[in-house]
Amino acid sequence: MLPLNNPNPDVLTHLARPLPAHLRLRDATLADLPTIVDIYNSTVPMRTVTADTEPVSVESRLPWFHAHGPRTRPLWVAQRTDTDQLDGWVSFSDFYGRPAYRATAEVSIYLAETARGSGLGRTLLAQALASAPGLGISTVLGFIFGHNEPSLRLFRSFGFTPWGTLERVAVLDGIERDLIIMGRRVDNTTAPVLDSSTRI
Repeated sequence: MLPLNNPNPDVLTHLARPLPAHLRLRDATLADLPTIVDIYNSTVPMRTVTADTEPVSVESRLPWFHAHGPRTRPLWVAQRTDTDQLDGWVSFSDFYGRPAYRATAEVSIYLAETARGSGLGRTLLAQALASAPGLGISTVLGFIFGHNEPSLRLFRSFGFTPWGTLERVAVLDGIERDLIIMGRRVDNTTAPVLDSSTRI
């Protein structure tokens, strides 16, 4: 399992959620990018997760991949130890490309179709939040469509609250959709509000 970049034991106690024995979390490599893109593209038809309306290519995601790095903006994959299959991925990305926002990051979680509903999303979010202070991140944001209730429920269960609503900014299949900005502080004095019943 990927070591958590956070020396504070209180934060780890509250946030760390062990991965299942059949999974390990590791830094993504370029060889993983086709599968990462496949997992992303599998969510496009759902019309609840991404604003892309058509599948994206591996080549188009190369700049995004190279914008990540293990020290401050990691891209991690959840890999099965029995088959080496990737069940999902989680990343931190810049919120806005200005130095003053360096301590604020957007978290994204995407799961393979076979892994949805297993609780893996909850596990990956917990791992990400536990690692955030060690990555220099004190504020974590999630950008979630207003009609994506499972993801909103997941983020609320970790203490995220709505920090803003962009009304009708996306059009999916002719329907205008809201975008909710979910936010929370992650530092050595903040403990999450956890609801263990949420699975995603």
